[in-house]
Amino acid sequence: MNAEEIKQEFIRVRGAWSDTWESVLRLDPEFLLAYLNLSAVPWRKNHLDDKVKEFIYIAIDANATHMYLPGVRQHIKAALALGATPAEIMEVLELTATLGIHAMNIGVPILVEVLEEKGLRTGPAPLTEYQEQIKADFAKTRGYWHSFWDEMLELDPEMFAAYTEFSSVPWRSGTLEPKVKELVYIAFDTAATHLYVKGLKLHIENAIGYGATPQEILEVMEIASVLGIHAVTAAAPILQEEIDAAGDQRAM
Repeated sequence: MNAEEIKQEFIRVRGAWSDTWESVLRLDPEFLLAYLNLSAVPWRKNHLDDKVKEFIYIAIDANATHMYLPGVRQHIKAALALGATPAEIMEVLELTATLGIHAMNIGVPILVEVLEEKGLRTGPAPLTEYQEQIKADFAKTRGYWHSFWDEMLELDPEMFAAYTEFSSVPWRSGTLEPKVKELVYIAFDTAATHLYVKGLKLHIENAIGYGATPQEILEVMEIASVLGIHAVTAAAPILQEEIDAAGDQRAM
């Protein structure tokens, strides 16, 4: 394919084009075609609705460990064009905002381990009535309980109560079906910028429980796996600008 044919194939498969891709096409059309073939796999299989695919891209690009804002804009625009409502997209963002709690999921067990090593803790304390109520509220709203919440609930019930309220908003008043919510969690947990293994396993289990197929979950992972292209989409336009500024016409 020549450069123009690659561009038209990209638009046909992905349904969008931007100045960023123009820079990549100009600098290395063969690489752009290879990326297109990689990123097109979930679009050719189509186990997920196109709108849901865009939700997955939004979750991957908007999450706090990546924050690739050009991608966020591109995929919000695409989701709206596919009929997504502002409420649905806002819900994706709210689900994605829960990533921050992983500071506690990872940190609290390490704190407990150190306390036990130093003889400052001998074991978990029985839950109070207040803690039991928080646990029940979380399980009712979120539809599950996992042991990695136990120590946080024990050591700082106020924090866990606040997180329960924060994370439950899209589950109480949201518009996305539970399966899609779990796919959003899978998206940012499996992304290379986060890789939170405990959460990933939990949300895969939850998604299957809500009816997700292995093929749907694989498509989420396939979409997440192309995140590395942002090294090129962020830097290629800068490279092109510097080439132009230097008047450098050397072939790549």
